[in-house]
Amino acid sequence: MQSEDSFLFKSTLEVSTNRLWGCHFAVPPLIAEALIAQTTDRRVVCTLNGKKEFQCALLPRGDGTFVITVNKKLQTALAAQPGMQVDVTLRKDESEYGLPMPEELEEVLRQDEEGNRLFHALTAGKLRTLLYIAGNVKSPDARLTRALVIVEHLKEQQGKIDYKRLHSALQDAAKR
Repeated sequence: MQSEDSFLFKSTLEVSTNRLWGCHFAVPPLIAEALIAQTTDRRVVCTLNGKKEFQCALLPRGDGTFVITVNKKLQTALAAQPGMQVDVTLRKDESEYGLPMPEELEEVLRQDEEGNRLFHALTAGKLRTLLYIAGNVKSPDARLTRALVIVEHLKEQQGKIDYKRLHSALQDAAKR
């Protein structure tokens, strides 16, 4: 079913064969086709059971069909297990980055011209990874610390990301 700019359907959570995530659900081919028509961008906003909204991507299964992954945290929040049916609403993600920009990172980038230039020179996937890292904590102080560490890391690495070094720098900063 389709409403103005979103698609509603039911799907069943399946155990994933990929070790990176526990579950996924299939997106009906006609809906996937409509969402990615005339673009290579597969980013969508998904709402499950009318409760949990999150930004994600339609991931190719390898046989021409697409799935959306559901991590353990989301499964727990929905009390959902493999084999359960979920109500799904999908719409095209029209946001700039495909994930929310934490206010703290936005402010650090606004104040640091070089950091801003290096950050925005990254690929869309790397941008989303850094946005996730920066925003995946509840405390504003922790988000600010992460934002500062990320921007310093980009400057030290001349715009490249060394994930081991970044992880270590984030751990060191969290201890202070």
